[in-house]
Amino acid sequence: MTLTAALPSLLAGLLALAVVMAWVRLALWRGRAPHDRRGSPVRFALLCLLQPVVAGLLYFTLLPPRQAATTGTLVVMTAQADRVALPADLQGQPRVALPEAPAMADAERVPDLGTALRRHPEIHRIHVVGAGLEARDRDAVGDRGLAFSPTPLPRGLVQLSPVATATPGAPFDVSGRVQGVPSATVVLRDPAGQRIAASVPDAQGGFRVTGLARLPGPAVFRLEVLDAARSVVDTATVPVWTQADAPPRVWALAGAPNAEWKYLRRWATDAGVPLHLQVSLGGGLQLGDAPLPMTADTLRRFDLVLLDARSAAALGDGQRAALAAAVRDGLGVLVRTDGALSPAVQRMLGLSLAGNDEAEFHLPRPAPDDDAWRARRGAGTTDTPVDADAVPAGLPTLSRRALRTASTDAIPLLRDADGTAVAWRRAEGRGRIGAWTPTDTYALVLAGHPDAHAALWSQAVGMLARTTAEASHSLADDARVAQRVVLCDLADEARVTAPDGDVTRLQRDSASGAAQCAGFWPRAAGWHQLGIGETTAPFHVRAADDAPTLHAMAVREQTQQLASRRPTGAATSTKEGTRWPAWPWFLGFLAAAGLLWWLERRRPAAG
Repeated sequence: MTLTAALPSLLAGLLALAVVMAWVRLALWRGRAPHDRRGSPVRFALLCLLQPVVAGLLYFTLLPPRQAATTGTLVVMTAQADRVALPADLQGQPRVALPEAPAMADAERVPDLGTALRRHPEIHRIHVVGAGLEARDRDAVGDRGLAFSPTPLPRGLVQLSPVATATPGAPFDVSGRVQGVPSATVVLRDPAGQRIAASVPDAQGGFRVTGLARLPGPAVFRLEVLDAARSVVDTATVPVWTQADAPPRVWALAGAPNAEWKYLRRWATDAGVPLHLQVSLGGGLQLGDAPLPMTADTLRRFDLVLLDARSAAALGDGQRAALAAAVRDGLGVLVRTDGALSPAVQRMLGLSLAGNDEAEFHLPRPAPDDDAWRARRGAGTTDTPVDADAVPAGLPTLSRRALRTASTDAIPLLRDADGTAVAWRRAEGRGRIGAWTPTDTYALVLAGHPDAHAALWSQAVGMLARTTAEASHSLADDARVAQRVVLCDLADEARVTAPDGDVTRLQRDSASGAAQCAGFWPRAAGWHQLGIGETTAPFHVRAADDAPTLHAMAVREQTQQLASRRPTGAATSTKEGTRWPAWPWFLGFLAAAGLLWWLERRRPAAG
């Protein structure tokens, strides 16, 4: 309990003690005084009665009673408030209009909610009307109760998941939700404006489209929502940061030379992946790189071990034990099931595989139509031109081992065009181990689709290879110009560099505690860099008019969260009002004290 809260009780206790002491003094004085000097019983009774009266008037002089708690509500008009019918019980309540609200004659214009609450200190409940409270005003609500009369749900793109850092040449997914657009189509366009993907949302409006990251660095894609008439209903930029991670170190053990290993090596060379390839010819003869012993020290030098059915079967018990220990320590293993798998290999995989026939399958088309497919493939270069006839011909038919898995912990690593899993992976300790049934992916290259072959193996290797965790910082998912951005996990000397080179030093908020957060108000759209020491982390800031429907839905949801919380004791209807003036109590105290003084000084006449 604070001193301010304890003051009324402390003052009341002191005054009560003073009254008791006064009564004791009067009783002792009357008992010891001569009979003819005691005065009349009426005078004694008045002296005793005036003691608590004077004490009470002094108490209320120092702490006047509070007025009745107000039950008024402050009506806060926000953006599109004119589209909402005001409830009848709010008629006559004070109204304020925030900067986003339309012009309203009966509302007081204020720059923010904090200013409005300072002008109306008697208000302890807020009713928000319109689109909702911007980030600028949410903290000002405090513990006050809040009600919300929202506008109708926005029409267009209402949810968009941020895209994780992409890898050059690898696909990335863009997912979200569309609201209020029947028969909608979601289109993804690359930075040049070419359509590279399209998707039809499901019954709940959810969608997912896949793009392709080409070169390292920042890029801004665009998402469009089309209605049934193919008219653009809503658009939003999709910022993608592409960063070339350290390539995984791969050790490949081939049981025999074939075209699959040849084109895998060519892909690794083109992608900059360090590949140590050992090809067994039988009889102790080998091609490729120098043979290495399969020991713990050797396996720590690699991030992925790539085997085929023959090389996996040739492993001894000690080699399989060393490989299993390395997987638990983070190593990735991928076994190409181009032949029968021995029980020992299946135990090493941890997958229960059945069947061994050959089957044909088709990979899913990488784009919804030929134009989008051509845009994804790009124009190529002089050294590696793009086959113009490859797109109309489509992807070739591939072969695989018709294996099925009954393992409950197996996760599909690759699916065909029908959605059937043709490769699996499972976690083992800190590492991952997988089974790969396609046997002739090199046919993609021969058919003029080296990009599809590269994407296929980049995804598989990236999914299974050993990963190294890097320090990350909590960045805003939907930063916007002139809106507060909260950046967390910050060290000293954190700074933000804007696209124009302007540097802003960040001051951490001590109230954020261990989260170590700071606020930042961007002034320009585009890519910003959060710098901490020698490291930097990019984040994108949207223009104020970019993806307005997405922003409107975010503001609506944040305001609804404030309205749905339970108010604390400080925000209930028992909130205390202001105190009455002290001067009437002071005049009463002077009158009672004067009367008490007169009775004390008046002595009875001697008999």
